Amino acid sequence: MKIELNQQIKANPIIYNYLRDDSKHYKYLYRNREHIKVIEQLAKEKYKLRSVDKIEKLKNNIDLIKTFMDVLN
Repeated sequence: MKIELNQQIKANPIIYNYLRDDSKHYKYLYRNREHIKVIEQLAKEKYKLRSVDKIEKLKNNIDLIKTFMDVLN
């Protein structure tokens, strides 16, 4: 693996932790270093860091607050 790619992985904790959990992607990185973009997308999906996931979490929090307010009334 290229030194630059290794530094890029260690600089991004999301990718680094994802590769520690699912190490099969190292094989793809050895073959094609552009696979790092796919790994980043997979990691964001797994750890729910996409904008869609953040909106869903916000919606759930608002629903929780609404339910709590209904119980108080």
